[in-house]
Amino acid sequence: MPAAGDAFDEKCVLGGALVGNPSASRSPWPWPVQAVLAPVLGDTRDSVQERWTADGECQAGEFKGIAFRRSRDILFGVIELDEHAFSAAGETRSLQAATEEAYRRIFQLLAAQDLPHLWRVWNYLADINRDTNGLERYRQFNIGRYDAFVAFDRAATGNVPAACTIGLRQGRLSVAFIAGRLAARPVENPRQVSAYYYPAEYGPRSPTFSRAVLLTLPGQASLFISGTASIVGHRTVHPGDVAGQSREALANVEALIVEAKRLSPAAAFTQAGLAYRVYVRHAADYPVVRDVLAERLGEAAEVLFVQADICRHDLLVEIEAIASTALGSC
Repeated sequence: MPAAGDAFDEKCVLGGALVGNPSASRSPWPWPVQAVLAPVLGDTRDSVQERWTADGECQAGEFKGIAFRRSRDILFGVIELDEHAFSAAGETRSLQAATEEAYRRIFQLLAAQDLPHLWRVWNYLADINRDTNGLERYRQFNIGRYDAFVAFDRAATGNVPAACTIGLRQGRLSVAFIAGRLAARPVENPRQVSAYYYPAEYGPRSPTFSRAVLLTLPGQASLFISGTASIVGHRTVHPGDVAGQSREALANVEALIVEAKRLSPAAAFTQAGLAYRVYVRHAADYPVVRDVLAERLGEAAEVLFVQADICRHDLLVEIEAIASTALGSC
């Protein structure tokens, strides 16, 4: 679980994220940090730090531009690539080429470190909904990601990581990831078509991610819920209605929790017990989204609100979440 302000041992930190003020984006910490340069909403702090910690001492490394730290069984890494370095591929293909290269390097690193299983990925890119020569940038990203999976003989359906892909106002392609020695179990939402089976109307290549993944370790279960929005089947629902979209996204989160508990009955996941990051397209919609979540989750829920763009132009809010729980007996 990421921690924001709890006491911690630096030797056991895998890495983390810094969400918020660009002036605070340069990391003073000796571990890899993904800078998410997007405004934090409804918080007195201009930036929020999150950390991933392991149960043992971590070792740092660098591989082809990836800063990483690893424990015996878990690795966290961050890579940033400038699309302009791939301009030879052409304007329509520079993001696609940068994305494919980022994922190729990630897969090479995981093979070299003998930690082959990619659990969760956070992708951030500028102008996610902008068209370049008739192809939306998110769809360009999806082609590059898919091509890297195929090039490394990794499944592009089924056993794929949880992920989000979020749009920022500016900046390089940024990919953070957590991987490990053990395989996680993909969790799909019965209310939705699996993203990797989306029809061709959503682009030349479907998105390569699971709705969630469930990781079972000795005595502990962790649930990584991907960016989750107001989609039923494969269609956006409640267009233009941010309250309706927030409720629908929460219904999808709840469906994933139910499915995870079906797969692991001893895991005591609850919707109110998850840690959330919520992306809101328009800052003016924040009070509505906040109130919907407070009504459903309670005022004490751990929620970080961020202003950012979503992968579809008609989506106004996206919710991701994580949780860890001790395993009881069935």
